[in-house]
Amino acid sequence: MYSTSKEELMDYCLRALGHPVVEVNIDEEQLDDRIDEALQWFREHHPDGSRRYYLKHQLTQSDIDNQTVDLADNLDLTAVVRMIPMSFSNAHSGWFSDAWQLMAYTISDFTRSGGILGDLAHYEQMQQNLSLLDMKLGGTPQITFDRQYNRVNLHVSKTNLKVDDYVIFEVYGIRNPDETVNEYNSLWNHRFLKEYATALIKRQWGSNLIKFDGMTLPGGVTVNSRLIYEDALADIERIMERFRNEEDEGPMFFMG
Repeated sequence: MYSTSKEELMDYCLRALGHPVVEVNIDEEQLDDRIDEALQWFREHHPDGSRRYYLKHQLTQSDIDNQTVDLADNLDLTAVVRMIPMSFSNAHSGWFSDAWQLMAYTISDFTRSGGILGDLAHYEQMQQNLSLLDMKLGGTPQITFDRQYNRVNLHVSKTNLKVDDYVIFEVYGIRNPDETVNEYNSLWNHRFLKEYATALIKRQWGSNLIKFDGMTLPGGVTVNSRLIYEDALADIERIMERFRNEEDEGPMFFMG
């Protein structure tokens, strides 16, 4: 059975811990909190928890005066990687203009001896060199992202900003688990999220019972809640170790 909602994931986690055969001593609010905790970690650290896309923005006079761009409140962003200027008035001019590149490299290189195929490697090398020079001499617009306010701070001279110019922001936004193509691909059904949420609930279960550790129940049964808690910690470490070895894409070095 696939989990396609938060409630179904809760039921799955409880069954994985033995419910209804075993009574899992955890409150509904605690259960809800542990699911939220697992989902938050998943969105911020797992590659499947976020997605990269691009936002277009047209600069206003207020943006230029404040050197900030306020993004829409309904955008759940975790990072803004970089800003790509589309029509800065002073950018990409002269030797590094599109027209100059087309004239000096595209046409001339493809009419050299050897034909197009013969000069393709040379053309690619020259384009890379040109891009490097453009970045070094023209610079890259620097930005910082204020996640709390969904605001991009522009560390760019106002003389390089022009009203009605367009900029493109490369961003990372969290995925909504309730939006899915099919049941199997639902985030609520993601293997990592299911295992991690189960381990967190198990840890909460052990924490709830730990004050009764060693207590003897009627019939001579001794409560060993600390074992539940320690097993949960071991489960979490095992899950994280497997994540680091198999799924983690490593740190992302953002420009801006």
